[in-house]
Amino acid sequence: MKPQLLFAIIAATILTAPAALGLDVDRPEVQAYVNDLVKEHGLDADYLLAMLEGAETQQSILDAMARPAEKTRPWKDYRGIFLTPERIEAGSAFWKEQDARLTQVATRTGVPPEMLTGILGVETWFGTRAGRYRLLDSLATLAFDYPPRSGFFRGELTQLFLLARDEGLDVSQAVGSYAGAMGAPQFIPSSYRNFAVDGDGDGKRDLFNSWDDVLASIANYFVMHKWRPGEPVVTRATLARPTDRQPGDNGLAPDSTVAGLRKLGVRFTTDLGADAPAGLVVLQGEEGPEYWVAFHNFYVVTRYNRSTMYALAVYQLGQAIGEARRSVPGGSLHVADGS
Repeated sequence: MKPQLLFAIIAATILTAPAALGLDVDRPEVQAYVNDLVKEHGLDADYLLAMLEGAETQQSILDAMARPAEKTRPWKDYRGIFLTPERIEAGSAFWKEQDARLTQVATRTGVPPEMLTGILGVETWFGTRAGRYRLLDSLATLAFDYPPRSGFFRGELTQLFLLARDEGLDVSQAVGSYAGAMGAPQFIPSSYRNFAVDGDGDGKRDLFNSWDDVLASIANYFVMHKWRPGEPVVTRATLARPTDRQPGDNGLAPDSTVAGLRKLGVRFTTDLGADAPAGLVVLQGEEGPEYWVAFHNFYVVTRYNRSTMYALAVYQLGQAIGEARRSVPGGSLHVADGS
């Protein structure tokens, strides 16, 4: 291709690409939002208007919201995003580097290192890919130009401003995901305010720069959602007779018990009692449907992200990282929860 033609194509692409638009703070819904924050939280109206006037509505954020991987890919493809040799190797190196912190947090909270590293591996490749969007742009776009969930994201935008007030977060500079999640663990603002903890005792909750705070906060998120130390997460199953359940038709809470599933012909192994909560999860694998029995702790993971595929990816990645660590001479001998 001739350079002149290449430059013409690039120029045309730039000229036709949708530009980001500054948020119009004179819109009635924006004015009403600011007035509510002043009245309910005592925030300064001039500050809020200045921040929002600097926010940019971005079409790429709206496009990303329309096609999350959890809803557009089957399990056989979704799993392949995260269970790669490169990510497992990176997780093993991360565990080696953070072994003392992981062990300390796991001992204190009962949340295994496998689950902590699994979350970080799926969310941000162990803190190295924490997002490129300004949080102000992400949340303002979704709060005022994404009608399906505008109420939710206005609440998160409010939580972002409260983080600025209470934690000193610079909302004009902080970056994260297209959905407004931030830091290595990708907490949305309300989760940051409700579940982040000061792991290093310096008086701040810093999910951007402190691994002590990051690991302690992930563990606290699990603990606050009723994680049960020592109990399994999920186990593979087979069926004694066919089921009408289709791949992907999975709830986000256990709908049966160990005994109830066995009565339906689901075959699996667990040390949990007959009355323990359990649910059948059916996903589309490489060779047809995969059947899993999910226990209470599995559904705790779905509180982090409301997807059974996400929870299973976190679990499997953590298990793979743990196995890689144990295969290294001098590696951790921690025994993971789960099957």
